[in-house]
Amino acid sequence: MNQTAVPPRPAGPSDSHTHVKAPADPATSEAGRLLCVGVYLDPRFRDRVIDELYVHHERFVAPSYGIDAARVLAHALYARRGELLWAAAVTGLWVVAAVVTDGWFLTRLLLPCLLLSAGARAVEASRENSALRLPAWLLQMYARLLLGFLLLTVAMTPLIQANWQLLDNWFVQFVHSVTRALDLQYRMMPLTWQLKLYFNGGDTWQRSSWTVFAFLLLLAVLTGLRREWLARTMSGPLSRERYDDLAADPAERLHGSRLRFVRELIRAEQHWPLVMYATEKPFCGAGMPFRPWHLSVELRPRTDLGAREPQAVDNEEILRRVVPLVESLRVPSPHGSPQAAAAVLDRLRELVVDECVFLPATGLRLREDAPLTADDFEEHRADAVEEGGEKRRHFLRIRVGGWDEDIVVTVFVRVHTQGGMLMLEVAPHVLRPVRAKFRGTGGVGQRLGRNNAVALGLQALAHAPRDLGTALLALARGLLSGWHALSAANSGEPPTGPGTAVRELGAEPDASLFQTMDVDRYLKTVEDRVARGVQLALYEAGWQTTEFERKAVHLGQGAVYIQSVHNSAVGIGDRNTVSASNDGAAGKKESTGDTP
Repeated sequence: MNQTAVPPRPAGPSDSHTHVKAPADPATSEAGRLLCVGVYLDPRFRDRVIDELYVHHERFVAPSYGIDAARVLAHALYARRGELLWAAAVTGLWVVAAVVTDGWFLTRLLLPCLLLSAGARAVEASRENSALRLPAWLLQMYARLLLGFLLLTVAMTPLIQANWQLLDNWFVQFVHSVTRALDLQYRMMPLTWQLKLYFNGGDTWQRSSWTVFAFLLLLAVLTGLRREWLARTMSGPLSRERYDDLAADPAERLHGSRLRFVRELIRAEQHWPLVMYATEKPFCGAGMPFRPWHLSVELRPRTDLGAREPQAVDNEEILRRVVPLVESLRVPSPHGSPQAAAAVLDRLRELVVDECVFLPATGLRLREDAPLTADDFEEHRADAVEEGGEKRRHFLRIRVGGWDEDIVVTVFVRVHTQGGMLMLEVAPHVLRPVRAKFRGTGGVGQRLGRNNAVALGLQALAHAPRDLGTALLALARGLLSGWHALSAANSGEPPTGPGTAVRELGAEPDASLFQTMDVDRYLKTVEDRVARGVQLALYEAGWQTTEFERKAVHLGQGAVYIQSVHNSAVGIGDRNTVSASNDGAAGKKESTGDTP
């Protein structure tokens, strides 16, 4: 797919290198790194990423604000391939060990190992539901006791066979009794198997007991190798120091015609100003809507014009007045010297203003037929800015990425004039922080790096028994995803809009107080400048602005600060009202005239 860049807007006075700071590169942003980490730590998140971007390749990708979705997909596939190799090795080891042990003795370890896997998942679920804590603890204790007594029985087998008199020992009888009481599988065995397990067997059972411990040792080796691979990935290509080096990222070197095709489509679409959307989720990718508002006012000539007629205003003229005011937010306040001003870290300095056109993802035969050239965008933008259509919509898009793109505020502004009325639509959206679960990655590599070989070996032995359930689930997920990918490859479905966005899938439900304060500050500042720009465009063209100011103040919903003609009005609360004089001064202070 060929793609050319959209010509940039002419630089204004606020676009000098002294004032503007380039936003984070989406391919190397901290939010993108954390999402790449998340595909290793959360299998469900990884499966959703693969399903949305790789399996359903007929869906257009949602706009990726502050991240590179193609890189997240590459790591998701790389993590799944590593997990499938490990799961296949674990499952194969179980099968081989069960066959070589006479009488399928090893199958008796299946129940406690599967219960340990279930107990580990129950413990994770109990962190969100306290009612599950006691059942999870009881399940884990039962599985540990059962596995411990089974292994103790296996360990005593060679001693009993060497000295049959140990059968009458009270400790041996106690172990056998507790094991029979705990082991549900034992109760379902035929009597001949029960006798053979504890009282007969000869050299065959002795060899089987050694096989069991050799099997556990090999299982621990596989577990240790997997943990080592995960730690090396976290401390290597996904570390803060090395994440910027795309050439050294092993996930970027994955081959495959399907992956190469999908990756090219994603990188062509995710940051393109022509947004192919689904009707039910038009702003997919921008996050949660955050107090959207709109207003409409009658265009009335100013009373101080005399015999002059007001100028006609169109949508593009109003936006042309809004853009410089918004872009000037990049300029730091005077700090005494250029060096001090350049050192300001306010994220408003990285504010991005562009224009985008939303197109419905219908009517195309193939996804690669989407209009992704500069000429296509200019044609759609020129047609959509004035038409006020229902399906094709033009927006001024204002974006601020804070906290290393961890909080992304996007304000979509649409202006339309029709029949002597002006309509202003403001749709703020907020991308919440990346999940806290994905942030504890540095500790994995550092913790394993500090431990010695003995500690690492003991940890692997402790975790090895419960990995059977994890391996079986990984194989099931991989087979199911592979089947969906193969069956969808030739489905011939027409292109559709995005079902979900990778950035939204990996977001927390809440933000910290500092982040919430920054979101409010960004929104108040941007919305104030948008309203001010529309007001100035109307006033300079000779139209009254009193009604517009009054409605803008009321529709601010308390968290929005809108400056009036002469004064400033601040509404506090969710259902507040702010009065304004007939001449446009917000609050109780009266004004004379209708000047900006």
